[in-house]
Amino acid sequence: MFAILLGYIYFLQRRQTAFGTLVIIGTLLGAVLGFAVQFIAQFPDDPMKVVYIKESTKWFSLIGGGFIDLILMLVIPLVFISIIHVILNMSHGADLKKLVTSTAAVALIMVAIAAIVGLTLGSLAHLGEGMGALTNGTPAKMKDVTPVVDTIRALIPKNPVAAMANTSVIAVVVFGVIIGGIARLIKQTGTSDLEMFTKFFNELHLIISWVADFVIGLMPYGVMALLASTLATKGFQAIADMGLFIILIYVGVIIMLIVQAILLTIFGVSPVMYFRKARAPLFLAFTSRSSMGVLPLTVDTLTKRLGVNAATANTVGSFGTTAGMQGCAGIFPALCIVYIANVAGVQLDITMYVMSVIVIALGSLGIAGIPGTATMAASVSLSGTGLGAFYGLISPVLAIDPIVDMGRTMLNVRGSMTNAIVVDKLMGTFDKEAFNDESTVDRPVSNK
Repeated sequence: MFAILLGYIYFLQRRQTAFGTLVIIGTLLGAVLGFAVQFIAQFPDDPMKVVYIKESTKWFSLIGGGFIDLILMLVIPLVFISIIHVILNMSHGADLKKLVTSTAAVALIMVAIAAIVGLTLGSLAHLGEGMGALTNGTPAKMKDVTPVVDTIRALIPKNPVAAMANTSVIAVVVFGVIIGGIARLIKQTGTSDLEMFTKFFNELHLIISWVADFVIGLMPYGVMALLASTLATKGFQAIADMGLFIILIYVGVIIMLIVQAILLTIFGVSPVMYFRKARAPLFLAFTSRSSMGVLPLTVDTLTKRLGVNAATANTVGSFGTTAGMQGCAGIFPALCIVYIANVAGVQLDITMYVMSVIVIALGSLGIAGIPGTATMAASVSLSGTGLGAFYGLISPVLAIDPIVDMGRTMLNVRGSMTNAIVVDKLMGTFDKEAFNDESTVDRPVSNK
């Protein structure tokens, strides 16, 4: 049955079925397969004691676990290359230093707020508690629990190669920022145009983006295997557990939308007018589940409807597709940290919370805005907080990824557009008259 369903997904893929539809189909097929395994085994109380279930799910793990392995394979090269690429290709403008500083500061502050929202919701709801994922009921502990000061110092990469080998993602982020920042400074001072260096990283980014696209394209197969394995080994209680995760994600999205509205009000911008003019990119983001795919429409809406300066719109909009995503790289990894920590029996204390906010905010840099890459953001955050060894426990979350990804992506794009307005206000280039112009509310927005 497993092989037949994999073949069916491949058949649909060859028929050019939309990616989002394929993922939903994979989710449904995984549910059917998991139910079938449980039905044949007559719904045992302890499924893993049934040899038939144990052997079947072993084969499921070849696809599901293999998909997770491919995601982990991409984390370091994707983050390192994307960061340098983004810094080298930031738009030039009148006060570029202030623009870049404001863009990064606003984005990271908003991601930190999103992380706090996710951690708070997960902790209040006791997300993941009582799932007993580890054998013998023995709680797992992190190998090293260090003070916040030591954690911050550890962000300095004394050996970048070792940091990459050990998946020390934040150290890699810092190293990439330093390399990219110095390279950009050299270009700006006219010491060298670094044409070959820039072209090299542009082409590396193109390659790694295609690789990421290929890996994410395997998600329908991975989701089917992961959900089938989850249902077969844990029964339908797993869906109930993940139902809480889904609810918390969307509650977090609503809270962040309110936070964004308050932020716009503080800066003298009407949230109602903003939403009326920003509907098109938000709906496209919700249905396409791709921040990168919405970028042309995002920039067009910012410049032609919302009164944002072109330099700001392009800089903040582009930055928002690879860094500072409040949904995929803020709320989602925060909930994953709470979920994995509770499932694995790792204690969550104030030090862990502070470290998580720092790691999530810094780790939000360099996450490509294509469907499914929130899984990479989760792996970055889990690795940075010392929970990387438990990444395999995230499979139930990945199995319901299509359901939560729509809201996450919409929040990413709305956050990017809100950030652009705030940054433009800080730059003093925001055109409030154009923003309040009622005639542009229903004007068609080109998507080129």
